[in-house]
Amino acid sequence: MATKTEATVEEKLRALYDLQLIDSRVDEIRNVRGELPLEVEDLEDEVLGLKTRLDKLKTDVETINFEITAKKNLMDEAKVLIKKYAEQQKNVRNSREFNSLTKEVEFQELEIQLAEKNIKEFKAQIEQKKEIISSTKERLSERDSHLKHKKSELNNILAETEKEEIALLKKSEEFQTQIEDRLVKAYKRIRNNVKNGLAVVPIERGASGGSFFTIPPQVQVEIASRKKIISDEHSGRILVDPVLAEEEQEKMQAYFSKL
Repeated sequence: MATKTEATVEEKLRALYDLQLIDSRVDEIRNVRGELPLEVEDLEDEVLGLKTRLDKLKTDVETINFEITAKKNLMDEAKVLIKKYAEQQKNVRNSREFNSLTKEVEFQELEIQLAEKNIKEFKAQIEQKKEIISSTKERLSERDSHLKHKKSELNNILAETEKEEIALLKKSEEFQTQIEDRLVKAYKRIRNNVKNGLAVVPIERGASGGSFFTIPPQVQVEIASRKKIISDEHSGRILVDPVLAEEEQEKMQAYFSKL
């Protein structure tokens, strides 16, 4: 905590600009990855969805086959009953018994016809589901292959940059401990509010970096004196003089090249 109190304004400015350079480098690394992690996540979800759909389709086919078997059993039972009723008709004592058995035979024949119709419909459903299974397998194979390619691409980028990113994040935390909490909070707030994440910028051609608003000469002199922390009135960014910026850029570039 003593470092924060004893640090001069210039030391704070240098620490803030170094922090910005480090965080900007982390931003660059993450930009290289771009949308890849999200693409991989979306592909994983899609592949999982296709696998779930395939499992459901296969279960549906098994259920339909079970129904077909049940209908075939029903037909076999109906045929046995028809044969039984036909035999009983030979031994009837009156027309009422004969007619009753005839109705039973007709009912079983209708049961057979209905079962045959059901079986035909079930088989049509199976064929339809087999077509969907085939197209789903094709889609799954294509998406799975694409996922493997994207994962490999992401893993290669991670392998190249992960070590550097971890080191930079650790260094970023170190610099934050050298700066007052209020300045760190201000720095983070500005970074979150600007598109390019630049919260600390040098003066370039009389304006703050990335801005077209000219900074009055008197203010430029104050910034160059490094006696107080000055913010751009238009963007809110913390300003540093170009000489300090160049010195810190060279220092941090040497650090980055060692990672």
